[in-house]
Amino acid sequence: MTPDAPDLAPGDRRVLLILLVATFVVILNETVLNVALPRLMADLRVSAGTAQWLSTAFMLTMATVIPVTGFLLQRLSTRTVFFAAMTLFCAGTAVAAAAPGFAVLLLGRVVQASGTAIMLPLLMTTVLTLVPPARRGAVMGGLSTVISVAPAVGPALSGLILQVFLWRLLFVGVLPVALAALAYGARTLKDVGTPGRPALDVLSVPLSALGFGGLVYALSRLGEGLGDPAVWGPLLVGTLALAAFLTRQMGLARTGAPLLDLRAFRFPQFSLGVGLMCIAMAALFGGLLLLPLYLQNLRGLSTLQTGLLLLPGGLLMGLLAPGVGRAYDRIGPRPLVVPGTLLMAGVLFGLGRIGADTPIAALLALHLALSAGLALLFTPVFTSSLSPLPPHLYSHGSALLSTLQQVAGAAGTALLVTLMTGRAATLAAQGQGAEAAQIGGLHLAFTVSAALAAVAVGLALFLRGGAPAPHAAPADTAPQPGD
Repeated sequence: MTPDAPDLAPGDRRVLLILLVATFVVILNETVLNVALPRLMADLRVSAGTAQWLSTAFMLTMATVIPVTGFLLQRLSTRTVFFAAMTLFCAGTAVAAAAPGFAVLLLGRVVQASGTAIMLPLLMTTVLTLVPPARRGAVMGGLSTVISVAPAVGPALSGLILQVFLWRLLFVGVLPVALAALAYGARTLKDVGTPGRPALDVLSVPLSALGFGGLVYALSRLGEGLGDPAVWGPLLVGTLALAAFLTRQMGLARTGAPLLDLRAFRFPQFSLGVGLMCIAMAALFGGLLLLPLYLQNLRGLSTLQTGLLLLPGGLLMGLLAPGVGRAYDRIGPRPLVVPGTLLMAGVLFGLGRIGADTPIAALLALHLALSAGLALLFTPVFTSSLSPLPPHLYSHGSALLSTLQQVAGAAGTALLVTLMTGRAATLAAQGQGAEAAQIGGLHLAFTVSAALAAVAVGLALFLRGGAPAPHAAPADTAPQPGD
């Protein structure tokens, strides 16, 4: 996980290493609870709908906090932001580990998510600040290793722990590692860049929370139907608040300091990269939710077996990411991203043809191929979309990319699960058996996911390496057409 950038000063390499380790810990925690929900339902005596709030609240908090990180990273020093993020994460982990009931456990998850939401934009902004453009692909490859391996290890690790121990160990085991990362950072982390003094627009904060939070919540409940007030109410509030938030940010960009600077979208390669990443995340999040449902509900695999089956794909992404990053530095993004999106679309189309008797080995091969495609996609898109931005937009670009990934992931999950359940209900009403109806629902959802991935293929054809903007670029300077 050590950043592969020999031309960096030793102090800069230590900064990146500390942030990589801390980010690995917080992202690992994001998925470690997914397979533990049945155990939590039994131990805490809550329903499935109530237990699901442990995931929904985490996602809502991420969508609410990430937009504010653009401001935080410009106003506060690197050390201050790092300590705030890791202290929140450690405090939330301790609360969750000692939780006497569901309400306190939920509070712990919300505090954890607040720290998690800050870490990834902090890491991406620091990479852009410290690493020369010619080396960014290699270092972003290390970042992609963290982002891909941690979520894959989470479910498998959780399944192993739950086979023997209580669910509390999921938090007790993470806490010492997080505290060690915090202590090491306190001793060795140095500040990167010089904080400014942008003013905080107080009205933008609740508008952002209502806008992004409302959309993510509504999308997470979309399977209940648009007629449900719990869906259309937050959707309406979120849409109106988001429209007001975007209008206010565009006005503040001319007269003051916006909370989230939308001028990053003036750079074509950033806009293209964000669109490509959102489509990929929508297809990926939905697809990776559907596959475990298929394995457990139709093939009878346990949560541990499911986690172990999906683990090699995450490890493969981690192994490929550094090489993909180095290749990006040599040949640019398009020769990597086009094959990656083609592979992703082909695998999702193949998953749309699986049945109740598809060999497990074939499923493993499909998931490994999907993981290889994503490895070819993530590092080049991250790097080529953020690199053209001038330094004053690094933090805002990172926050925009991270926020829209959360919204796209929620949208993809909501869309595909709604399609799957709706198609299964239709087939059941037509007299097909339960298994055949579920297979039919999965086929439709995976096929739509493949169609989304095909759109990503088209976008990838226009992707190219972005030349970094001049460091002295003024805030209101629009990029030239070639940027």
